[in-house]
Amino acid sequence: MSMTSGKQNRVAAGLRRRGALLAAALRPPGAGRPAGPSPGGEDDGAVAPSKVPRLVESPVFVLCSVRSGSTLLRVLLNSHSRIRAPHELHLRHLRVRPGRDFTHDIMGELGLDVRELEYMLWDNVLAYELRRSGKAQIVDKTPSNVLIWRRLAAAWPRARYIFLLRHPASTVESVLARRKGAVPEEVVPEILRYTEHIEQARGELSGITVRYEELTAEPERVTKDVCAYLGLEWEPGMLDYGGLSHGPYRAVFGDWGEKLKSGEVQPARPLPAADAVPAELRDIARAWNYL
Repeated sequence: MSMTSGKQNRVAAGLRRRGALLAAALRPPGAGRPAGPSPGGEDDGAVAPSKVPRLVESPVFVLCSVRSGSTLLRVLLNSHSRIRAPHELHLRHLRVRPGRDFTHDIMGELGLDVRELEYMLWDNVLAYELRRSGKAQIVDKTPSNVLIWRRLAAAWPRARYIFLLRHPASTVESVLARRKGAVPEEVVPEILRYTEHIEQARGELSGITVRYEELTAEPERVTKDVCAYLGLEWEPGMLDYGGLSHGPYRAVFGDWGEKLKSGEVQPARPLPAADAVPAELRDIARAWNYL
């Protein structure tokens, strides 16, 4: 073989390697690999239970819609000496993206795929926050968690759940009142999506159901029920949440309204009349006994 042809072969091999790397970089996530999370971070069907031990074995997740009173519930729970209920953590947006194509094979030899790596990341976030708080039980109330409830159940087989319900039409009213530029044509389908996921989760997971309307009307009774579900003694100081620090009240962290900032549980708005409930939400409103 001549020196020239040998050099040409090396150049050609180098170009092939670069082409392969470029193709790997441009390949859609998951192409040619076991399916991972959907692009939007939502559940995409049945998910196999994780076999990796968790640092936090039994976290609590509040499964709810946006504007359903989850921030009020979290500050009441966070006022308990043994419960850490931080601001919204948005776990579904913490994702793992392997930096090289061969990373899948390397991690595969350890029995880890992208899903398992993400579970480990989420678990470490919860463990870090729980350790930082010095408390015993962590509660994550991010509303979008309900969109990935199957993944949460797979990641934490021993997780516990609080299903927080609010009249769907009241939820729509609250979103329209708070979100600048919001219109019913966009908000109603959004709330329907959340409520459908809640109902699916309620059908397959065990947990305690809490209604926002009852939480605001009888906060002592409802928080006692939640504490009993969690195996903890109720503490009167839970109702005085305004005397404690609960982190920032601002967008994406949770509710930031004046009613919440008052430090006192405020009554819920009156329930809408039956004929004011959007047609798309009537079935779920009936299923939840609001109609």
